[in-house]
Amino acid sequence: MKKAAGFALIKTIPVFLGYIFLGIAFGLLLQKAGLGAGWAFLISLFVYAGSMQFALIGILTERLSFAATAIITLLINSRHAFYGLTFIERFRKMKAAGPYMIFSLTDETYSILCSAKKPDDFTDREWKLSSLFISLFNHCYWVAGSVAGALIGQFLPFGTTGIDFAMTSLFTVIFVEQWQSTKCHIPALMGLAAAAVSLAILGPDNFILPAMLAICVMLVAMRGRLAKEVA
Repeated sequence: MKKAAGFALIKTIPVFLGYIFLGIAFGLLLQKAGLGAGWAFLISLFVYAGSMQFALIGILTERLSFAATAIITLLINSRHAFYGLTFIERFRKMKAAGPYMIFSLTDETYSILCSAKKPDDFTDREWKLSSLFISLFNHCYWVAGSVAGALIGQFLPFGTTGIDFAMTSLFTVIFVEQWQSTKCHIPALMGLAAAAVSLAILGPDNFILPAMLAICVMLVAMRGRLAKEVA
C-alpha cells in the first residue's frame, strides 16, 4: 500500500499545484456569494466537478430549478461520456472501488491514468491501488483548496484575477508529459487539429463537444493504423 501511495503521490504533484490554486479560487468566489467553508467542503466532496462547481455558485445564489440545474450539469460535464468509456473494464475489475473511480474521474485524473505506466515491480493489486490513490489524492487536493479559499476569503481580502490560468498551465504540463512518454503522436495531433478547427468555427463557448466528437470519429476510423503504430 505504501508503494502504491508513493507512486500516486509523485504522479499527482502537478495536479496538486493546479487544484490547490483553482480550489482556492472556487472557495473565494463561494465566500463572496455568501456561502462559507462548510459549503465549500460539502460541494467539493460530493459534487467534485471542476467547472460545474463554479457554475453551481450562480445556480445556488439565483435558486434555479432542479430541471435547469440538471440541464446545465449535462451540458457542462457531458464530455465525460466520451473519455469515461476508456476505463469501463479497468474500473469494473476494481470491484468495490469502481463506483468511486467513476465518480472521481476528472479531466486531470483521466490524463494521469492514461499516461501512467505500470512499474515492473508492481503487482496487479498494487497497480489497482495506485489508481485508487491517484483519484483519492486529487479529490483531497480539490477539497483542501476549496476550503482554504473559503477561509481566506472570510478573513482576508483577495483578488482572483488570473488565478484560473493555473488550469491552462496544468493541462499544458500533462500534454507535454504524454507527448514525451509515447512515440505515436498521431492521436495528439488529431486532437490539436480538431480542437483548433472547432474553436475557429464555433468559438470558445461551443467548441469542446464537437471537437471531442470529431476526435472520437477519427480515432475509430484510424484504429487499425494506430494499433500498428503503438505495436
